[in-house]
Amino acid sequence: MTGGGCDKELKAKRLFDLVFTVPGFLILSPLFVVLALAIKMDSRGPVFFRQERVGRKGTPFRVAKLRSMRVDAERVGTQLTVGKDRRITRVGGFLRKTKLDELPQLYNVLAGDMSLVGPRPEVPRYVAMYSDAQRAVLDLVPGITDPASIKYSDENDLLAASPDPERTYVEEIMPEKIRLNLDYAARATLAGDFRVVIETLKRVFF
Repeated sequence: MTGGGCDKELKAKRLFDLVFTVPGFLILSPLFVVLALAIKMDSRGPVFFRQERVGRKGTPFRVAKLRSMRVDAERVGTQLTVGKDRRITRVGGFLRKTKLDELPQLYNVLAGDMSLVGPRPEVPRYVAMYSDAQRAVLDLVPGITDPASIKYSDENDLLAASPDPERTYVEEIMPEKIRLNLDYAARATLAGDFRVVIETLKRVFF
């Protein structure tokens, strides 16, 4: 049900997102302020980072994150972040480790671009490499977290250990993520989505 299924399922999922996202914004607003101040004190540049991603049905949108890298990061490196990437700021390292850099995507959820649970939206460069079978993942609403993100919470370390991170991601990690998400979507329920959210929060805070 994660992004797929009939209109009734999509409406139920949308309601699920709003029930948790609206209070989440209110509760987390003081944390946003603290993190924003830390980012501004740590390095030059804006608090937020926006990047084009591919959403449901191949529709592009701009995902929001707390900036965790230097402002020229995409000009001086690849779109993959590998291990202890020198482009990552001091505060950015903490944000990435705790996944707090993803918090602004609650706005994307409110805007309807994303869901709380769904496949992580990919950049156009990698979507262009999808096979016909893999493009089925674009029928799903992208999300802040998903079973694949939980399994690959150490993705940066896996890429850092590879002699060819780009190849490892495209040929091994990306296909497995898509497989996991399609498998989850085929049997997903709102209760299942709730468990994914709880498991994600456990990994972030504990």
